[in-house]
Amino acid sequence: MPEAVDEALRLIDRCDVLVEGLRPGVAERLGVGPQTCIERNTRLVYARITGWGQTGPLAGRAGHDINYVGLSGTLDAIGRAGDRPFPPLNLVGDFGGGSMLLVAGILMSLWERERSGAGQIVDAAMVEGTALLSQMLWEMKGHGAWSDDRGTNVLDGGAPFYDTYVCADGRHVAVGALEPQFYRELVLGLGLDPDVLPAQMDEERWHELRDIFAVSFHRRTRDEWVAVFEATDACVTPVLTAGEALAHPHNLLRETFTAVHGVTQPSPAPRFSRTPAAAPAPPGSAKIEEILTDWNLPCP
Repeated sequence: MPEAVDEALRLIDRCDVLVEGLRPGVAERLGVGPQTCIERNTRLVYARITGWGQTGPLAGRAGHDINYVGLSGTLDAIGRAGDRPFPPLNLVGDFGGGSMLLVAGILMSLWERERSGAGQIVDAAMVEGTALLSQMLWEMKGHGAWSDDRGTNVLDGGAPFYDTYVCADGRHVAVGALEPQFYRELVLGLGLDPDVLPAQMDEERWHELRDIFAVSFHRRTRDEWVAVFEATDACVTPVLTAGEALAHPHNLLRETFTAVHGVTQPSPAPRFSRTPAAAPAPPGSAKIEEILTDWNLPCP
């Protein structure tokens, strides 16, 4: 073990960024904690990603995306009125509040290092990242425009013009007609008279409006509705399965997905005009020497 630690420290001497996802205190016990590493390499950006963060009563506890999203106050807002909260896959905590904000923290640290010449420790906690992603919710709540009653707000399924509907074939459409001009196109596309409907923002009559929309959408298949709204700004789109998303004309034109050794996956994003990203490599295909060479670092 001492030899392995010495080898790790020698590699750290040549690193720009180190990402570590161990439970708090483990790296320190192994002798490769952030203070040790930064003392050896003062330009090092040492990024730590955990669910709860490095401090606090939950720091050493196990957890998963649903736990972090729950503690942030975000999970409680996701779900139908009168029903239990619904897990949003693991997109919000693990990937959004976790890895995406970790990358943002690393990039900010590298940018700052160009001015100071010094590295630093990035403590990325998924519960805090999730809370940050929910900033708009907190802002609306601060202005009295967001209720703690799940499924009663504009963006959580409470508004009938920002929701999903079942079509005649059992498939679904997504409706996001928030602005008045888009809402009018939605109503006209459904063959309804806007002058006899409840007002768009009359929350007391949203249940009536939802029932009318539900009956209307159920009269045609999903793809028939797609054809109706295709050339409009009604913000009505199909809810596609993963397989259908691969064949959608927009995704095909932009090459949103790519195949790597027979495995289909999303293409790199975002896109860069001068330095486009290379096609992703299959997992485990790159050796450590290839990675270090690609980063212009000397091989051990």
